[in-house]
Amino acid sequence: MTDAPVADRRESWPVSASATMYDDGFITVRRDTLTGPDDSSFDRAVVQHADAVGVLVLDDQERLLLLGQYRHATGHRLLELPAGLLDVPGEDPRAAAARELAEEADLRATDWRVLVDTFSSPGFSTEAWRVFLVRGISAVSASEQFTREHEEADLEQHWVPLAEAVAGVLEGRLGNPMAVMAVLACWTVRNGPGYDSLRSPDADWSTRVAPA
Repeated sequence: MTDAPVADRRESWPVSASATMYDDGFITVRRDTLTGPDDSSFDRAVVQHADAVGVLVLDDQERLLLLGQYRHATGHRLLELPAGLLDVPGEDPRAAAARELAEEADLRATDWRVLVDTFSSPGFSTEAWRVFLVRGISAVSASEQFTREHEEADLEQHWVPLAEAVAGVLEGRLGNPMAVMAVLACWTVRNGPGYDSLRSPDADWSTRVAPA
């Protein structure tokens, strides 16, 4: 037993072979042949996908913004956070999140904190997420509003009391994973150490997967 904080650790098992199975410019699927600690050899599929950022927007009434968006793969309109991919090389995560907040919700914010970092589906995907908690919100001007298209052209805005969102998660009514973890993390911080305990918006994010 040690007094070190509970934490994941970076680790890499030897890869003896790797082959790209599919690449459409949005996702790449590769097959890696690994060598385990017992010298066994086995294949694992890996989906390479850009990392993403999300924004939990909290207003002065402790309501959060959820966007209703159609997700074809699930056959559902899910209630989600404003979010988007880090698909611009070298783009700062906070800057990307601010861009998505403006484009999807027509909002800007003055108070930014890191709420939670995670991997979206670590069993097969490289995609990592950073979710910010923002307060001090205001609307962008009409001239700055973004013209949305495809699924985003049909976004619905829902301002939901934080406690109601928590109930929605625990009762199985909200299923978007980024929203679920962010809502529960926000509730934990609100009723525990407080928002000022959260990390700064430029906090280290070295846990992201290194490019292959």
